[in-house]
Amino acid sequence: MQSAVTIAMTALWGLAVAGLAWCIASAAGEVTYVTLADGRRQARNIPILFKMLLPFVGNLDAVVSRPVFAARIERCHATLISSGFEGLLSGKEFVALEILSPAAVGMFWCLGVFALGAALPDSLFGSSPLPICAVGVLLFALMPRLWLQSELKKRHMSIMRALPFVLDLLTLSVEAGMDFISALQRNCQTRKMDPLNEELLRMIREIQLGSPRREALRKMANRVGQTDLKSLANALIQADEFGVSIGAILRIQSDQLRSKRFDRAEKLAAEAPTKMLGPLMLCIFPAVFIILLGPVIIQVMKGMF
Repeated sequence: MQSAVTIAMTALWGLAVAGLAWCIASAAGEVTYVTLADGRRQARNIPILFKMLLPFVGNLDAVVSRPVFAARIERCHATLISSGFEGLLSGKEFVALEILSPAAVGMFWCLGVFALGAALPDSLFGSSPLPICAVGVLLFALMPRLWLQSELKKRHMSIMRALPFVLDLLTLSVEAGMDFISALQRNCQTRKMDPLNEELLRMIREIQLGSPRREALRKMANRVGQTDLKSLANALIQADEFGVSIGAILRIQSDQLRSKRFDRAEKLAAEAPTKMLGPLMLCIFPAVFIILLGPVIIQVMKGMF
């Protein structure tokens, strides 16, 4: 009788693991998209955990709709827009994911830790598995915020790297006689679709729909939140207000961004020796120590035995 119960429990656990593996595989194969200003769809990668928890975020609408979460939802919504996930994730959904990640996934983590603690020797977790459970729940609680910050940093880095080259092309086009909007359109048509191109395309679409150029530039700067793009937008807005030549402003901004890029490269080069010190101490120094003292230690051991 006991063996039959054991076989049944093993089969149920196997089915549960197989079902979980199937859900993870289905979520991993799902491709998520955002819709750009011109109607094209651009793929966006979100964690598998988010894909699995998104169907359940509606159950927390009553919780996240409370006034205590209003400021957090607004900040998350603005960050999601800056990170390029507008239309894919809302601020309310992200806050719900921040609650579900430690609550639901952390619960399974704790169950797994206690199951391993019961099946394996106590020395694996020490006197109690509670510290490992707490660390796991904390990691799942921080994971959504860390992921969003990482995506925002990658998008800003991409814009920062592409902006000097785009400014050079715009400067040449404007100085050759093209107007600013035509130069932007030509640039968006010839370059690959990257974060900067997406934002410029959206700004062009807003201008075509009747929004003033100053307002479209201001919206783009506030939406993206990247320092260099904000500086460029403010300079173009001032040039538009005071009637200054846009070609001259673009040339000045291009020179400034190029100087900042060189300064940033020099700073990273100066930081390289300090960053290399850790790998040198952890990897190379022990290897040299073993190579030099290894034969001596072997000879001493042979003499002792």
